[in-house]
Amino acid sequence: MRIKIIRIIFVISFIIIICGLFYVQAIRGQYYYDLSVNNRIRIVHLEGWRGNIKDRNGKVLADNRISYDVMITPQEIKNIKDLFEFLSKALNVDKEKLIDIYRRNKIAPFAPVIVAKDIDRMQAIVIEENKYLFPSLFVQESYKRIYPFDKVGAHILGYVDKVNRSRIERFKEYGYSFRSTMGYSGVEEYYDSYLKGQEGGLQIEVNSQGKQVRLLSIKQPTKGQDITLTIDNDLQLMSSQLLEGKNGVIIVMDNENGEILSMVSTPSYDPNIFSDSRKRKMMPQLFSDLNSPLLNRAVSGVFPPGSVFKVVVAVSGLASKKMTKHTTFDCKGSYELAGMKFGCTHVHGMQNLVQSLAHSCNVYYYNLGLLVGADRMNQWARALGLGEPTHIDLPFEKSGYVPSRRQGILFGKRKWYTGDTLNFSIGQGDTLTSPLQLVKMMATVANDGSEVQPHVIKLIGSDPVETYSFKREVKIDDSVFGEVKKGLRAAVSEYSGTAHVLDIEGLYVAGKTGTAQSSRNKEHHAWFIGYVIGEKRKLSFCVFLEHGGSSQNSTLITRQLLLLMQKDDLL
Repeated sequence: MRIKIIRIIFVISFIIIICGLFYVQAIRGQYYYDLSVNNRIRIVHLEGWRGNIKDRNGKVLADNRISYDVMITPQEIKNIKDLFEFLSKALNVDKEKLIDIYRRNKIAPFAPVIVAKDIDRMQAIVIEENKYLFPSLFVQESYKRIYPFDKVGAHILGYVDKVNRSRIERFKEYGYSFRSTMGYSGVEEYYDSYLKGQEGGLQIEVNSQGKQVRLLSIKQPTKGQDITLTIDNDLQLMSSQLLEGKNGVIIVMDNENGEILSMVSTPSYDPNIFSDSRKRKMMPQLFSDLNSPLLNRAVSGVFPPGSVFKVVVAVSGLASKKMTKHTTFDCKGSYELAGMKFGCTHVHGMQNLVQSLAHSCNVYYYNLGLLVGADRMNQWARALGLGEPTHIDLPFEKSGYVPSRRQGILFGKRKWYTGDTLNFSIGQGDTLTSPLQLVKMMATVANDGSEVQPHVIKLIGSDPVETYSFKREVKIDDSVFGEVKKGLRAAVSEYSGTAHVLDIEGLYVAGKTGTAQSSRNKEHHAWFIGYVIGEKRKLSFCVFLEHGGSSQNSTLITRQLLLLMQKDDLL
């Protein structure tokens, strides 16, 4: 009986073993085969070089340089003590610090560990000369992004850094890993998919102990595409020098095609801080700076436009036929509403449209704003591109805000009062615009309603980018823009005009000054937006000084800019 029971147990056990083998080999065979292959083969990442960024004249604004990294292959270490003593002397770095870096970064016996990045060439030569003593040690060439002009153009270019955790989940399906470098801000981010090099790697066979058996294959990394911008770097340098020590913006745009020739925002920052390990210690200071040097004020900063908004109100009045070019209002130095006085800069007397723009008469626009109404001003402001993005090819653009009576009611805000309309008519109150929006608006006026698309890309590789070549026509009678342009020209050409200092021989300059009140008892913002017609080009531009005081300050910088451009034959 006992023998029979033992036989049954053996038979059952044998059947279980056979079923198990069948399950492992037949049913789950492919799964375990894949695991064995994956366990046998390892990939060592090799990153591709980023494409260069150039200005319109071929000057390299973002380049790459050779960098040397010290690598250790753990499985090949013979004497770890001697190895790190040698490295400590060769690199002039504390031995314990190097060991700590090695231990924190070690992944597997076959995977090389970076213990020192971006060493200088002489240190690399010393290590290579002693490599025969330490088979586990080698120097690998990599690259570092460099920006030859440091702070100049940083907000357009952006910077590069390793992919952070918040982005890796969104971008890993596009070939990014924690080892990848990607663009942050500016064209480095917007055109990252073109600039990013194709990653390569080594396919290595390892044994069950994780030791390298042989190199199976190698895929060489490739360089990303070069891109050429519309930017003129010489003009960028001029603009940066004129804004030295100030918080502000200078933008210059071609009215024919929307190409941005210059876009400078100050204070700026050195993008090399993010790619050069020797400069990274400056990062905390950069992020804690109260002047916000990382902010691109040209597209991400929104400010009250002040009197430059009178251009919109003038267009609104003529387009809605609430007034004509002959309509006049008497300026006695202020406008009184319910016992409250809304001031003007001077007693201007009787003013027509052209004179009101030339002298920037507030009283004229108080009266005109009441005639047109807040909702119509909102309508025409939006028709001219305010209150919405320009859709420039740069990240983090702000829309700004153009208020209206209807919006206030819709969103349950406080009641709209007549005083709100008066403030709205001179670009105060809740109105917020970016400098780029105002440049685009000025180009539309200068072009008699033909709206161009601002952009900074010119070529990807050797192929022209045509995406931004389209134009939209603002449906307003050309005569409306003609009358407004007369007023903008009078601001410069007339001796009593607010921008008469810009009456430069050989140039046709027109535009509008603006002094916008700011909060927190700080200095006013200073604006000048305008356009210039030279022998070569027709350009719109903006000079903005954040808390810069009177608009005359921005007008004087505009004069310096135009004279320099005229001297360098850029107009």
